Amino acid sequence: LHLVQNLRVSDRCAHSSGTRGWGGGGKWGVKKVMSTIEWQLLFQKRCPSRGTFTAWCNSHLRKAGTQIENIEEDFRNGLKLMLLLEVISAERLPKPDKGKMRFHKIANVNKALEFISSKGVKLVSIGAEEIVDGNLKMTLGMIWTIILRFAIQDISVEETSAKEGLLLWCQRKTAPYRNVNVQNFHISWKDGLALCALIHRHRPDLIDYSKLRKDDPIGNLNTAFEVAEKYLDIPKMLDADDIVNTPKPDEKAIMTYVSCFYHAFAGAEQAETAANRICKVLAVNQENEKLMEEYEKLASELLEWIRRTIPWLENRVAEQTMHAMQQKLEDFRDYRRVHKPPKVQEKCQLEINFNTLQTKLRLSNRPAFMPSEGKMVSDIANAWKGLEQVEKGYEEWLLTEIRRLERLDHLAEKFKQKSTLHKSWTTGKEELLSQKDYESASLMEIRALMRKHEAFESDLAAHQDRVEQIAAIAQELNELDYYDAATINARCQGICDQWDNLGTLTQKRRESLERVEKLWETIDQLYLEFAKRAAPFNNWMDGAMEDLQDMFIVHNSFFVHTILITAHDQFKATLPEADKERMAIMGIHNEILKIAQTYGIKVVGENLYTVLSPQDISNKWEAVKQLVPMRDQTLQEEVARQQSNERLRRQFAAQANIIGPWIQTKMEEISHVSIDIAGSLEEQMSNLKTYEQNIINYKSNIDKLEGDHQLSQEGLIFDNKHTNYTMEHVRVGWEQLLTTIARTINEVENQILTRDAKGISQEQLNEFRASFNHFDRVIMQLYPNCRISMFFFLYFQKRNGMMDPDDFRACLISMGYDLGEVEFARIMALVDPNNTGVVTFQAFIDFMTRETAETDTAEQVMASFKILASDKLYITVEELRRELPPEQAEYCISRMTKYIGGDAPPGSLDYISFSSALYGESDL
Repeated sequence: LHLVQNLRVSDRCAHSSGTRGWGGGGKWGVKKVMSTIEWQLLFQKRCPSRGTFTAWCNSHLRKAGTQIENIEEDFRNGLKLMLLLEVISAERLPKPDKGKMRFHKIANVNKALEFISSKGVKLVSIGAEEIVDGNLKMTLGMIWTIILRFAIQDISVEETSAKEGLLLWCQRKTAPYRNVNVQNFHISWKDGLALCALIHRHRPDLIDYSKLRKDDPIGNLNTAFEVAEKYLDIPKMLDADDIVNTPKPDEKAIMTYVSCFYHAFAGAEQAETAANRICKVLAVNQENEKLMEEYEKLASELLEWIRRTIPWLENRVAEQTMHAMQQKLEDFRDYRRVHKPPKVQEKCQLEINFNTLQTKLRLSNRPAFMPSEGKMVSDIANAWKGLEQVEKGYEEWLLTEIRRLERLDHLAEKFKQKSTLHKSWTTGKEELLSQKDYESASLMEIRALMRKHEAFESDLAAHQDRVEQIAAIAQELNELDYYDAATINARCQGICDQWDNLGTLTQKRRESLERVEKLWETIDQLYLEFAKRAAPFNNWMDGAMEDLQDMFIVHNSFFVHTILITAHDQFKATLPEADKERMAIMGIHNEILKIAQTYGIKVVGENLYTVLSPQDISNKWEAVKQLVPMRDQTLQEEVARQQSNERLRRQFAAQANIIGPWIQTKMEEISHVSIDIAGSLEEQMSNLKTYEQNIINYKSNIDKLEGDHQLSQEGLIFDNKHTNYTMEHVRVGWEQLLTTIARTINEVENQILTRDAKGISQEQLNEFRASFNHFDRVIMQLYPNCRISMFFFLYFQKRNGMMDPDDFRACLISMGYDLGEVEFARIMALVDPNNTGVVTFQAFIDFMTRETAETDTAEQVMASFKILASDKLYITVEELRRELPPEQAEYCISRMTKYIGGDAPPGSLDYISFSSALYGESDL
């Protein structure tokens, strides 16, 4: 007892002098003479680790309903030691021996030590006999070994060792706090601020760090111990006085105590990490579902618009008037200019959204999106193709109907003109033929009446041709389904009936005149001659006037020159001969006057043989001469109109011949950019954006061409020999150009998305692209029966971003792959799941990055949920709402199925099937 008291005095001296170890100065002599028993007594009384290790063991043993009082005594039989190992490892040890003899105890301790060794721990100089004998040093060494293996070894931050990992964790957690600088596991913890900072960092509600003082280490330490024991279930393992009054506190004791904080808080951090992973996965699913819904909505709206538009275009009920048909044509132009272009953009955007969605699903390890039945991109393309076919037929029908109505209007006007002339000629003829003036006439009058009737018959025969023309025009109007055919038919029937009646009356009058003609002897031959020659000449002048006023319809200046003007010139060439006939007729009249003057005959009244007078012939001749220059002017105006139309043709052709090759050039440039590996994807994107802006800026040229096309249609111009490009060709090419640039930009965006998501460098991507382009030989020979009549598809004859299986195999071999038939078949199933016979660049990139890419999996999500559920196979609604943000929590609750198991409380949810479903087929 005296020796131990002296040792305590030496201990105090060592503390007061600040020296390391037991004793100091001249005390080495005392230290050297200490016996083994004295050292053991000193170790038992002054070892801080003993209390810490005891408290640590009890923190685990209490879970099994027991504890230890004396660490070197209570582990001697090995039973509690085996129980401690079972609790901290969650594993079953061999069944302990029941006996109380020494060899039973040694056997049980050996079972514990063998279990520790099975965990990869080397026990140096620690045997079962020392533990059974109550060797405190060996017992504490064994417990420290257990603590290192089960409490500290798994602590590793940034690939550091266990001790360094625990120290790094403490440094990171306490870095923001004033007066805290953790550099080790002894003196850095003496003022208690580091422990308080660890608690405050994770549970700021338990400690008000701002009120702590560095000069109150005892208070700080006790505050940390009390709060940890009360709220964190960490028993008090250290003594504040020992830590403060010891120059260098026990490192093992502090590491043991601090490791409890790590395990207490690491669980929360692990749960937070798991929750973040789950939120990220759910966010991807929610975004994908939103994109799917948007695709479905846009596809439905576009298909509905096509469904509504096609019946309108299929309605081929012709209007009766030119004005109504022109209005239909204008409505169709509004559809082309106003209503259809936005739908073209929607169709293109729909395809882009579909490709982007598939890329996102592929990058997030989700299955491909399958739209609802009838809403595939191919379905929309087929519906659009049907719309354009109906649209083309509708335009052709409109133009045909307009031509038909134009012809009908021309014929109706011609019918009206000829009918009016005929009516004018027949006016009074029936009354004249019905007269019986011959009954009281003189001989001369009878002869005059006879000659007059013969002249009438000649005139009647001459008008037969006009009646036949009127009937032919009426028949053509009926065949062309003229809307007012009933009126035409009625008028034609009236003319024919009147004509038949005139023939009957003429025949009857001739018979009457011939019956009395023998009673009359002399007829003035000159009057008769005048009448006979004047009537045909008058009829010729009527026909000439009719021809000079005849209406015509032509579509080119060639017809005007070769037919109309030539015919008119020929007519003018006959005028001198006609003038001679007129002079001859007028000579007959002059001869009558001369004879009458010579023989003193007084001529009274008009020529009885004809209603025509010399003045009538002269007046009508003057009328014919006036109509000739008018006809000249009309033909010249028509020539000018045709020349104007020709200018419109040339103007349209000049622009079309520029725009067509420009569109073709842009298509080729875009195809070159899409396969050019020079520069980064961002540079490609910039180039494509520049192309897109140039294309958008070029739209004004298309609009101007549309304006010229509209002027051509308004001028009824339906052909153009100066260009092979029609407006329809340009429209299709323009829409294809817009769609191609948009799709190309989308493909580059998807490549950027793939590159960033897969974590591949620009150099790797360039290498992939170079390898792909070298073997990209799929050209138009893949489609030998495809007849592309549009010049805009010329760029398809170059590389088109696909490889056939043989080229793909050669490409893989060139990159170092050793391919057998089975392995190559597996790879082809990945890159060409639909058996199209070609490998796209996007599928090639996905394959090259899929094997090494880091993607979230269903197993990772299950593991995260298991952490939140505290290792249970189910999770409760309360746990979800506590660990996840409200939106994600409700998302899981609404989609998880109920957990089927007898050990789960009511309302528990099955997170395992939910995690698997996240990577299965979508509901849409």
